[in-house]
Amino acid sequence: MSRLKRVLIVLGSAVAVFVAAVGGLFLWLYTDAKASTAGSTEFTNELAIPPLAKSVVRADGTRVFDLTMRAGEKEFRPGKRTPTWGFDGAHLGPTLRAERGEKVAVRVANELDEASTVHWHGMHLPARMDGGPHQMVAPGATWTPNWTVDQPAATLWYHPHPHGATEKHVQRGLAGMFLLDDARSKTLALPGRYGVDDLPVVVQDVRFDGAAFDHGHGLMASVGFLGDRTMVNGTLAPYKETADERVRLRLLNASTARVYTFGFDDDRRFALVGTDGGLLERPAELNRTRLSPGERAEIVVTMRPGERTVLRSYPLDAGLDFWNQRFSGGDDSFDVLQLRAAKTLRPSPGVPARLGLPEVLDGKDAVRGRHFDLRRSGINGRPMEMDRIDETVTRGTTETWTVRNVDGMPHNFHVHDVQFRILAVNGEQPPPALRGAKDTVFVPSGTTVRLAMRFDGPADPDTPYMYHCHLLSHEDDGMMGQFVVVEKGRGPGKVRTPGVHAGH
Repeated sequence: MSRLKRVLIVLGSAVAVFVAAVGGLFLWLYTDAKASTAGSTEFTNELAIPPLAKSVVRADGTRVFDLTMRAGEKEFRPGKRTPTWGFDGAHLGPTLRAERGEKVAVRVANELDEASTVHWHGMHLPARMDGGPHQMVAPGATWTPNWTVDQPAATLWYHPHPHGATEKHVQRGLAGMFLLDDARSKTLALPGRYGVDDLPVVVQDVRFDGAAFDHGHGLMASVGFLGDRTMVNGTLAPYKETADERVRLRLLNASTARVYTFGFDDDRRFALVGTDGGLLERPAELNRTRLSPGERAEIVVTMRPGERTVLRSYPLDAGLDFWNQRFSGGDDSFDVLQLRAAKTLRPSPGVPARLGLPEVLDGKDAVRGRHFDLRRSGINGRPMEMDRIDETVTRGTTETWTVRNVDGMPHNFHVHDVQFRILAVNGEQPPPALRGAKDTVFVPSGTTVRLAMRFDGPADPDTPYMYHCHLLSHEDDGMMGQFVVVEKGRGPGKVRTPGVHAGH
């Protein structure tokens, strides 16, 4: 009995040590998982403004842009040069700008050492021009998509979309804005001088491993890469001096997994004037707006002479469980951009009471509904297959899509080619920030969203568009499906083997 007692004491001690070690490890991981720069950022770098891309207009009226994907280096921090990718430069890309009704063409040259694509996120255009994983551009090759802009003024963006490698390509720096204008937007009294009182704000989170970017995923994170600091337009700790009473911020969440809850450090209110697909019908006065990866928002903030205010990302309030709140970045907070007002400000007109004329539908004329269950393992239980068409829609029809997150972790949902209206969130009317035209929507665990969309693009039974989670590691791992648009009475074709463009 004495020997048994000694054995039990030893075993008990070993178990206690093991439990203490595991508990200590979890406590360390839990504490280390929280990132915050709120209140501690010294804004030392003037905000870089991406240049407007140059273009030429052909005799037939086509506006032609040139974009070159290339590798480079950038000194984000003094004395430390980071290997990067960019369009026409070392990191990120210029802002493309076109008007509704214009024919546009973009000559995309690939000077990288691997194939990539350029997807026009939020753009309504033919499937063959979409820049998804079926339109790969080989190293040394050029691809020239062309289309007619046929949608309202909006803040869109472009980024790579190679299947299985999108997260890596975007993290390295391949991203840029694509702004659309129309006749109505030009008449509105909104801040509109690019880089002066109308600012592109491309927000990404980043982490460094020495001089290089760290692209690793956290040990407990299931959402993908989460950085420990943010940058705007490739600028760390940025500030922007402004001489105008009102400033328009075109917010783009170009991160690969992080969800931001934007507000200001003094909790001031701002006017939300636009979402993914364009201007709202009326501005919404808010003090917070949430953007998941790929989403955009246009806000107008009022400044007072001589003051400073900080655009901040606050902890995420999305009903996440204990685990995901911490390990999916829900507890994190960041100081994103400081605005510095001059002592004397140019007066700005008030935000118009009426803005855009949204062209998304209410779904009352929908011809059918579809359901999509989001799981890490795939959508509707099926991981992505490049040669499989998952859904076939009829050109000229409206449908309602019900998207449900049944996975226990955060996801979002992006549909190529269309802008949709969010009809309901968990059966209730969506909040003001979700009532405009959208192409990407955040879908927290346990959430169901109902969407209405119309398919007016040209029919192409052989070339699919994508729908997917825009948390890019989820997309890369198979949370994506394909749909084709066909004429009435026709079925899907056979998806062409994804070729790599060797040049046109």
